[in-house]
Amino acid sequence: MGQRKVVVSGGGTGIGRAVAEVFAADGDHVVLIGRREEPLEKAAGELDAAHGAGTASWVAADLSDPGQARRAVEFCTAGGTQVDVVVANAGGNVAPAHDGTLEGIADSFRRNFEANVLTAVLLTEGLLPHITRPGGRIIQMSSIAALRGPGSYGGSKATVNTYTLDLAQKLGPQGITVNAVAPGFVADTEFFGDRATPEFVAARAEQALTGQAGLPSDIAAAVRYLASPEAAYMTAQIMHVNGGAALGR
Repeated sequence: MGQRKVVVSGGGTGIGRAVAEVFAADGDHVVLIGRREEPLEKAAGELDAAHGAGTASWVAADLSDPGQARRAVEFCTAGGTQVDVVVANAGGNVAPAHDGTLEGIADSFRRNFEANVLTAVLLTEGLLPHITRPGGRIIQMSSIAALRGPGSYGGSKATVNTYTLDLAQKLGPQGITVNAVAPGFVADTEFFGDRATPEFVAARAEQALTGQAGLPSDIAAAVRYLASPEAAYMTAQIMHVNGGAALGR
């Protein structure tokens, strides 16, 4: 298959870091994007050490800001290089609570929209002219929350789903597939912060039919498949990876 260029947002930690690992292990060059320099530099160093110098590069950017997103795109495509795979993974429930006022509610919805929708859309749209045709792969990161809440976060991920479907219809004729992966509860990430007490984790894990939490590597494996040549016939799909916490339809 040859070395590909793979762009992973939110690539310094958690699911994004696991995604970067599987592509690096396949011999691809991985570009990590995130807001914080320290975890990006650390992750890139670890990938280089494990898989060879030059495996990973990184750029710090807040992808909800058009100017910073443009700068990240320019970094990814420096020298006129093409991008083979885009994994729009940045985001999270950045506003899990509000004060109950209309102002607070509005702020909650805006913040989650910016963190989860704009980060995906601005990166993807900026890279679109540079994605390999045919054979390019775009994978968006959705969530089980798009099916069942919570409100502002689930709403933002539902928007990611509709964006995925719309983009797949536009890009299909150009030989580019567009899919989303929707994780259930995934342990070993920074997603829940201080809320991730042992009791909280146990309760979330029990929601799965298998009685276990997902791992970042589980989600990365799904992303790897969607980016593979074998997935050429799979597009406009929301792939749920949740241990049966939500039943398939």
